[in-house]
Amino acid sequence: MALLFDLFGYLSIVLHGLTIAAQAACLGGIVFLLCLALPLAASLGIKGTEITAGVQRITAIAACALAGAEAVKLTLQTAILISTVSLSLAQSLGAMFALAGLVKIAAALLVAVLMRRPAPPQALLLATAAVILAAATLTTHAAARIEGRTPLLVISALHQLGAAIWIGGLPCFVWALTRVDSGVAWRLIGARYSRLSMLGVGAILVSALLLAIAYIGSWQGLYGTAYGVMVGAKLAMLGLLLLLGLGNFLLIARLRADPGTPILRLRRFVEAEIGIGLTIFFAASSLTSVPPAIDVVRDQVTWQEIVERNTPRWPHLVSPDHDALALPALQAKLDSEARVAGHGHQIAFTPGAGQMPPRNAADVAWSEYNHHWAGIFVVLIGILALLERAGLRMARHWPLVFLGLAGFLLLRSDPEVWPLGSIGFWESLRDVEVLQHRITALLVAVFALFEWRVRAGNLAHSRAALVFPLLCAVGGMLLLTHSHAIANSKEQLLIEISHTPLALAGLIAGWARWLEIRLDGPVARAAGWVWPVCLLLVGFILLGYREA
Repeated sequence: MALLFDLFGYLSIVLHGLTIAAQAACLGGIVFLLCLALPLAASLGIKGTEITAGVQRITAIAACALAGAEAVKLTLQTAILISTVSLSLAQSLGAMFALAGLVKIAAALLVAVLMRRPAPPQALLLATAAVILAAATLTTHAAARIEGRTPLLVISALHQLGAAIWIGGLPCFVWALTRVDSGVAWRLIGARYSRLSMLGVGAILVSALLLAIAYIGSWQGLYGTAYGVMVGAKLAMLGLLLLLGLGNFLLIARLRADPGTPILRLRRFVEAEIGIGLTIFFAASSLTSVPPAIDVVRDQVTWQEIVERNTPRWPHLVSPDHDALALPALQAKLDSEARVAGHGHQIAFTPGAGQMPPRNAADVAWSEYNHHWAGIFVVLIGILALLERAGLRMARHWPLVFLGLAGFLLLRSDPEVWPLGSIGFWESLRDVEVLQHRITALLVAVFALFEWRVRAGNLAHSRAALVFPLLCAVGGMLLLTHSHAIANSKEQLLIEISHTPLALAGLIAGWARWLEIRLDGPVARAAGWVWPVCLLLVGFILLGYREA
């Protein structure tokens, strides 16, 4: 149970992110079915029937995923509550979060059942969707407010509904586009979904502004708190979605004038929108795990502190001695005292025990050294990728440099564990931060091997080429949910501020590479220059990383 408690924070973010994504797809599927698929079915003929059946399948799958993710999350939360507060199962399930979760599970399963019917009752579908939305809203920050609770609940519901209409409906939109092959059908589907998405965007923008006023309250709350920084990351990703959406809007306008306009770019942009939208859902999940900025008064970071921390200085390229780190030094002291007193061996730090390891100046220097050398690796990779893009064929082996980075991360990320420290490999995975570092190193190694085969093995047009953009996108998503085990909340926030642009640059690199592979023409060529530049940016950010 101690291990479960230690992993709870990270697992709850991941599960909540999956829940938000599944909920958006479920509600978005219902809206798409009622407002697009069914109204256009007669006009599209047999294709309309295929689209309707496919939308129902997608929505049913999303509903089952929502029920499953919510059930796992509820089980985890209940187990933690029973073990820490000593409540009974009945008492735990009587809590607001549990009741809302149970309602969502029941409503999601009902949606899945209804979607198996050839003609699901529309009124019941709408009512069930409203129940899911209401239950989800009761687990937001708005439900915990004392003042202005009702209007905040309404605004939160509007925000979730807008995300469902726009982002949640994208999988159904892609499905509909792939089922038809005429310009007239593309124009009908594209024009109607364009109007739907505009409603969703409007709901998101209005509600986001009102929530920002209510929960952030000041400019310092925006840049000086974890809540504000994550809101800033969501706004940046929303900007990317709007840029892609604008491209699709212009293409749909061309379809109105010329039904023969190719829609390949429309489909590929929607694929990127889905990926970025999924990342936004995980960012929203992280947002629910921190208090609103307006409630954080004492520990807000000032602008002067941010500027001072991020003022460039020469990278730290000399590593401190391993024995000078706080944990090895403490372990050596305990071992010495045990030998003198004749006591048994005492462990200085146990992964998964819910405690943070000690840190000193050498630990800070060690971390900065790791980030700076990682930056050198990534800058080299970015330069070689640009040279390959410019036509230098010998530079095509640049993915192999990532193997060196993966080995470096495995060796240096966590000095207290294997292979440098005394804590074994499997035991170390009980610690959430160590687990995330190991996953990162694995992703880097997998990417290196796949992308090298793509570059050097003539697999540029195979599915192996998609590993790079997907892992880049997943890496950026994981970085947004990554947290550092540091007791000082201000220091932790200053570190997270530097990691947010890394996540965004990785996200852009991944989806730019995706568009380069999946498209042709000027858009693909432009995207082919964007992702190496993003890698260079990641490298330079790492070179400027500081913890003191």
